[in-house]
Amino acid sequence: MHSWKDHARHLADTTAPPGSRWRELVARTPRHPFVPRWWAHTADGWKLRVGSDGHDRWLATAYRDWTLVTRVADVHADHAEPGACLRGSPTSSSTLPGLLVSMFRHASLDSRSTVLDVGTGTGYGTALLCARVGHTKVTAIDVDGYLTEAAQRKLGEIGYRPTLLTADATGPIDWEGDRIIATVGVRPIPPSWLLGLKPGGRLVTTIAGTSLIITADKQENGGAAGRVEWDRAGFMRTRAGADYPARDLTVLDRARTEEGEQVEASPYPVLDVVEAWDVDTMLELVAPGIEHRFVTYDSKPDQIALMAHEDGSWARAEERDGKVIVHQGGPRRLYDLLDRVREYWLRAGELPIRGAKVTISPAGVITLKRGNWTATIGE
Repeated sequence: MHSWKDHARHLADTTAPPGSRWRELVARTPRHPFVPRWWAHTADGWKLRVGSDGHDRWLATAYRDWTLVTRVADVHADHAEPGACLRGSPTSSSTLPGLLVSMFRHASLDSRSTVLDVGTGTGYGTALLCARVGHTKVTAIDVDGYLTEAAQRKLGEIGYRPTLLTADATGPIDWEGDRIIATVGVRPIPPSWLLGLKPGGRLVTTIAGTSLIITADKQENGGAAGRVEWDRAGFMRTRAGADYPARDLTVLDRARTEEGEQVEASPYPVLDVVEAWDVDTMLELVAPGIEHRFVTYDSKPDQIALMAHEDGSWARAEERDGKVIVHQGGPRRLYDLLDRVREYWLRAGELPIRGAKVTISPAGVITLKRGNWTATIGE
């Protein structure tokens, strides 16, 4: 039987390279107390898992480099009945430790850094930050009062007492410091973050709906400047309430069944856009808010990809015997937008998003630029 420290050491070796100071911090920070219960995704829905039901399995799960979902819709695993199974979207989790370490490394922390941890979640990431800079220099924020209360309690049990705030992270924040690390996606950058960040301080975040990691340093004009990093990350969006707003999926139903106003062949194979991270990100910059579904069949058609937007636009691409027919309807031709992204990729050899220069206005508007390509987020 292995102790949690044995598991944590293995996790550290997996998530931090030799020589990284994060390696030892991961090795000596317990994760399992922060995830006593979690939701496991199954074909039937999200099923409750309880750590005390099997200690060895609990440790094996907690110290893998996995994201553990702790809240689905408005139901936290701590409050679920034994045997519970439900459907919905995840609304909180313990982020996979390797991704936390990556985000923290982008922040270029030192022992003097004062840090705002946006998206407390279980508090495990907050614990790592406390271990790095000292708990008196860490402030963590989450919209959910239970999350901040539970995190405060669990952090206290291992000797850390950072400042915990319960508030919408996109609104006013009573904080000032030199590092902001967000493990939730935002779009655009909340102006309050820039107000609290000292000149020369660094912001590390992701753009909601994309896989873009942005690092930007505060400028004297109140804005920030930096770049899109070459690695990728995706986090849940910030939320203002107990759950995300309900999505209207009626347009997806139209995409599944209706004959298109425009029907034509496509030269490209049917693509699972969500799994093609850079294509998905580029398309999100061009046309935010598209819902995607992808289905593979054993019979004809071989594959179907659906696209839908709340403005009523939709597309369906069907592949049969290597030929792709696309149906489109509504005010915009969504599949044409996707094809333009793919054409750009083929002509340029890559999409321009990785390594792009980033400028952020004091109001939070983000401008990306690489070569002749530019995109603006938040106007």
